[in-house]
Amino acid sequence: MLRVISFFQEGCMACEEQDPINREVEEALGIQFEAINPLQERSYIDTYHLQVTPTVLLIKDDRVVERFEGVVHREQLEEAIRKHVS
Repeated sequence: MLRVISFFQEGCMACEEQDPINREVEEALGIQFEAINPLQERSYIDTYHLQVTPTVLLIKDDRVVERFEGVVHREQLEEAIRKHVS
């Protein structure tokens, strides 16, 4: 099973730009993203070596298979998800 985590911070302009893209991809592919603020759940920072927000991780079998730092465009994100769910 593929897990998609989108890390964000309050007041982050790029995060605000990424959010509607994530929602479009969720709707198009019927997949649920987990939205996590790593400043509120700090264990994620060390676990996934987070340096910037937004960061979107695709995790399969407890392993990060794709990592996007900064704003990722819908087409690129959809392509990556499709690659790992088929």
